[in-house]
Amino acid sequence: MYAQQEQSTPGAYLTFVERQLSADGCATRWEDWAGVPVLVGRRADFRLSWMATRLHLFTVAAAVPEVTVPVISTFTDQVMKYAKDTKGGLPVGLQNGVGAFPVLVSDRIDPAAVQWAEEQQRLKFACMTRPVVVDSARRYVAMYRGKPALGRVYASHFIEKGSQYFYGQ
Repeated sequence: MYAQQEQSTPGAYLTFVERQLSADGCATRWEDWAGVPVLVGRRADFRLSWMATRLHLFTVAAAVPEVTVPVISTFTDQVMKYAKDTKGGLPVGLQNGVGAFPVLVSDRIDPAAVQWAEEQQRLKFACMTRPVVVDSARRYVAMYRGKPALGRVYASHFIEKGSQYFYGQ
């Protein structure tokens, strides 16, 4: 469940996420991805405890008519590529990591998509994604909140930011 009572439509939920991202110091903007308005938030954090690496964290969110496993899986791949392509600076893996929250919001959600989002973090070399599926009709946010073996050092950061951005906590 998410905190804001007025956030019952996909568009209202995206406005809520934009506020949460801005309040956390993320640079935000709206882009057009093949005719779909997409909210993009970005920040970079450096921690010695992360083996002296900088994590570039992208949040890319859109409202769609329906979320199924193929839809969220494809969107996750698109967001991962976008994050790696637009990060800038040193190549990924050289004291640089990329993290992303691909977020799809709809009032029509396939339960299998909820399960897919909650089951694990998706990982490719130095790029971690935690897909988020938001059911605006039921006011439910699905995302992985665990600590995987690969990328474990960043897990608390992902859990904290996910709670803040998508649950308002």
